[in-house]
Amino acid sequence: MFSSRDAYENDACPVGDDMLGQMYRANPNGLSLLVANVSPDARAMLALFCYRRSHLHSLALAIASSCNERDLINIGGRVGSTLYALSREPARAAAVSHGNRKPITLSTKPLSTFAPVVDDDLDDEDFTDTVTAQAGA
Repeated sequence: MFSSRDAYENDACPVGDDMLGQMYRANPNGLSLLVANVSPDARAMLALFCYRRSHLHSLALAIASSCNERDLINIGGRVGSTLYALSREPARAAAVSHGNRKPITLSTKPLSTFAPVVDDDLDDEDFTDTVTAQAGA
């Protein structure tokens, strides 16, 4: 079995894939119920695990808001301290819900551009005359 530090350093998720998926899909009230069933050390590791993945930042903040500062610092050091502070910011309190994901934007510009086709100075008659002259030579 991994120690807390080993799990953090090896980037192992402290909960099963099913539990992580349930947390990801849960509404804020359901998330607090799911997180309450996780031990404090595993909860701190989970918050740090999610924080290292940009698509899970809001989930990390929601989980970290249920952790105490000592656990986050013991597991994550400075990152844990920062995560604790971020999860307690008043401006983020309304945005902690992981359901408030940033919208995906797609480019409206073409991915590549092509140079316009330029007509050569030769017209069809000149081209035919040149080919015929070269063939007869």
